Amino acid sequence: MNHAQLTALGRALRLLGEHGEALTADTPDARLHEVKTDLKRALDLLEESVTSAPPTTRCAEHPQGPVDESAPDLCLLCETRRRAARRAEVTGGYGRPRTAEPAERVPTRYGVRGDRPQPQQRWLPEAWNGREWQLCGTPRHDRQEAELYLAAQRRGPRPAMAYRLVHEFTDYEVLRVWGTPVKVDIEPMGNM
Repeated sequence: MNHAQLTALGRALRLLGEHGEALTADTPDARLHEVKTDLKRALDLLEESVTSAPPTTRCAEHPQGPVDESAPDLCLLCETRRRAARRAEVTGGYGRPRTAEPAERVPTRYGVRGDRPQPQQRWLPEAWNGREWQLCGTPRHDRQEAELYLAAQRRGPRPAMAYRLVHEFTDYEVLRVWGTPVKVDIEPMGNM
């Protein structure tokens, strides 16, 4: 709703409020027709202002979310979260407890460098995950193939902040870096 629509709708509703205060048992029909016209004008303004579909749930977080008829707010997503919490209360917890210090490693499908065997001749595509470089694809035996893979990752739907290509033989050598890796604190408000 833009400012002009907001102003016009507010004016129309205030006018209707004044009509409501002035109604009595002996209000003439001409006055009622005027109220009817003003009411139609307010409804038309409201119709122009509303741009989205009506909410399917009573949930403020997921108004257009999937519906669960058994949930008090009709929201399937919130009800699933509540059921998981109740299930955790019954089973005795949410899994392993979190430690105060951040984890040493970031879980990844391909592992981090310390998990890999002794080096051999290959090119490793790595992505910056906010805390460390992690392998983002299978190691390649051809440098051109590895660069083409990283180019496709950068154009993909969810690119990382930065990518690099590492040559691995008897030691590691960073060949090329795309983007700027920035250290990201995973805790909001700086762990306060």
